[in-house]
Amino acid sequence: MILRSLCLAAVLVLALAAPASAHNVTAGADLRIAQTIAGAEITVVIKGTSRVPGPLRIGVIAYQPVSGLPVGLEVRSVEDGRTVTGTAQAAAEPAYTQLRVERTGPHELKLSAGGEVAVVPFRVLVERGSMGDFLIYGGLFMAAMLLVGGLLTGATARTGRAMALAAGAAAGVTVAAMVIVFEPGLPPPAPDGAAPTTATPAAGGRPYAQARVETAPARPGAGEEFTLRLDLMDGSTGRPVDDLAVHHEALAHVVVTSEDGRYFRHVHPLRTAPGHLEVKLSTDRPGRYLVHAELEREDSGGQLVTADFTVGGEARASAEPDASAEAGAAEDRGAAEDTSAAEDGGAAATPRLQPVAPVAGRPATIELDTPAGVRPWLGMTGHLIVRSQDGAFLGHVHEMGTPGSRLRFTFSFPTSGRYLAWIQYATGDRIVTEPFTVDVTAAEVRR
Repeated sequence: MILRSLCLAAVLVLALAAPASAHNVTAGADLRIAQTIAGAEITVVIKGTSRVPGPLRIGVIAYQPVSGLPVGLEVRSVEDGRTVTGTAQAAAEPAYTQLRVERTGPHELKLSAGGEVAVVPFRVLVERGSMGDFLIYGGLFMAAMLLVGGLLTGATARTGRAMALAAGAAAGVTVAAMVIVFEPGLPPPAPDGAAPTTATPAAGGRPYAQARVETAPARPGAGEEFTLRLDLMDGSTGRPVDDLAVHHEALAHVVVTSEDGRYFRHVHPLRTAPGHLEVKLSTDRPGRYLVHAELEREDSGGQLVTADFTVGGEARASAEPDASAEAGAAEDRGAAEDTSAAEDGGAAATPRLQPVAPVAGRPATIELDTPAGVRPWLGMTGHLIVRSQDGAFLGHVHEMGTPGSRLRFTFSFPTSGRYLAWIQYATGDRIVTEPFTVDVTAAEVRR
């Protein structure tokens, strides 16, 4: 009877295993989330934990000089409200702050720096033993017990019973062997603390979020700090969208550019409440600005939200270097130098295109030489962001190789015309932005 149960359980484990989700978070894996806070670009790293109660280590990686920016940490269990606090120092090679968590499941990490606050949802996950392990060890244990019983029975000259026990031992070994062979091809069981799965997911996944983009104040002035806000709502329920998937180490990637492309910011807004994201910005030039926000809901596809806003007042001298201040000159020469490198006395970097005049709809290769010490940012070695001159199109691709002496991208421009482009990569103490322009020719019409 026991052997029949083991065999039936083995068949069920192999036949009814659920497919893995595209956004499953593995127990023990680190969670990395980029944030633009207190004027700095940081990545918060929540190290995976192996047990609860147990330690939870949190570090803050700085990608710009921040002079030891202190970041307040507060971890709260959503289920019982238990809270622990600490402080982390943002640095290129941070020391990790160790807190203590008492249970698995949903938690919130509140970050405080420079008068700004972000609330990052995450789950404490711990691996659980699989049914396969139970069947393997259970089958081997039963085989050993039956084998010993068979030997003892055979010693008393009860041959029939000994043979039956030996057959049972063989069946136990067979069950264990079958699970050992097939279990590696099955998805792992959901860890303790994982979100409950939906038995019948909606056809086609969840709908895109409806977004409202605004600034506070409504018409910011040149040279003044303002807040860019994104409010996300589910159109089918009217509720705030609070199920954004972490993609490329961020809940959302927001690109803000001036109409002429001379102003460029790639930032990662703070989640301040369910469905509410915001980031502080400033610009020294009046005019129209374009917003492109990349985000993705769980069980849904990637989404690009677009909007614009107007900055009033008169142009002012900027106190900080504009990463794309040379973009206007780049329109005349096809490339621009990195202003941070120029300020440090470094040589200008010029992207190389192949073909030199890309053809619409055909892949083009873009390469850029980089200095030593390039490190991954947002999970990638380099980023290429491309915008059509009128702002109607935005593309974002990556260099996914290991850091080296150059970045290499492949990109297909959808239509002919002029495009504004920016290559970004991280070094030991800053994020470098290389602006340039590309003139794309139309494909020949075949007759």
